[in-house]
Amino acid sequence: MRGRAREFARAWLKPLLLAVLIVAPFRSAVADWHDVPTGSMKPTVLEGDRIFVSKLAYELRFPLTGWKLAELGDPARGDVVVLRSPLDETRLLKRVVAVEGELVELVGGRLVIDGTPLRYERLPDAAHDGLPQPEGFPQVALREELAPGRSHDLLVTPRRRVPRSFGPVRVPAGHVLVLGDNRDNSADSRVFGFVARERIEGRVLGVLLSLHPRRLWPRWERTCTPLE
Repeated sequence: MRGRAREFARAWLKPLLLAVLIVAPFRSAVADWHDVPTGSMKPTVLEGDRIFVSKLAYELRFPLTGWKLAELGDPARGDVVVLRSPLDETRLLKRVVAVEGELVELVGGRLVIDGTPLRYERLPDAAHDGLPQPEGFPQVALREELAPGRSHDLLVTPRRRVPRSFGPVRVPAGHVLVLGDNRDNSADSRVFGFVARERIEGRVLGVLLSLHPRRLWPRWERTCTPLE
C-alpha cells in the first residue's frame, strides 16, 4: 500500500502542487479570470462570459499579498475594472466614468463631466437583439462617448423606475466613480459611492470564452474578444 501511495503522490500530487505554486501567484499578481454571473454590464459583458483581467494594469503587487511594489498607471475614463464593493467586499465588474478631480453629474440618465455633457447616439433595436430582456421592461441601446476615441454601447430601461440624476459631485483624490453599462439595472457608485483605488483589482481586457447561462453551449462569436 505504501508503494502505491508513493507512486500516486509522484504521478499526481507533485504535478498538482507544482501547478498550484505556479498558477496561484500568477493569478494573484499578473492576470486573472472570472465568470460573470449577472447582467449589470450588458451589452459589453453578458452572463456566462469568462473575462480576462490584467492585474498589472495599474500596479505591481507582491504575489499572494496586498503589498504594493509600484504604481504602473491610473484608471482612466472608459476602463472596465474588477473591484471590491465598499459595502460588502463582493467582487464587482463596472466601468470607470469619472476619475479623481473631475466634477460629475447625471442628468436624466446622461452624464455631464466638468460641465460638458457627453455625446449619446441611439442605436438600432437590432443592436441588442438576442440579449435577455427584463420581463415587462423593453430596453434601448445607446452609444456613449466617455472620452475622445473611447465610446461603448450601453442599455437603458426607460420604463423602469430608478434614480436617473445625481450631483454634481467632485471625485476625491485616489478614487473613481463607476457605473454599469446596463445603466438602469446596476448597483454601482449610485449605491455605494466613490471607489478607492486600492479596491480595484485590475482592468478587464476581454472575454476569454462564453457559455450560454441556461443552455450551456458556447457562444463562439464572443470567444477571445476584446472589450471596448
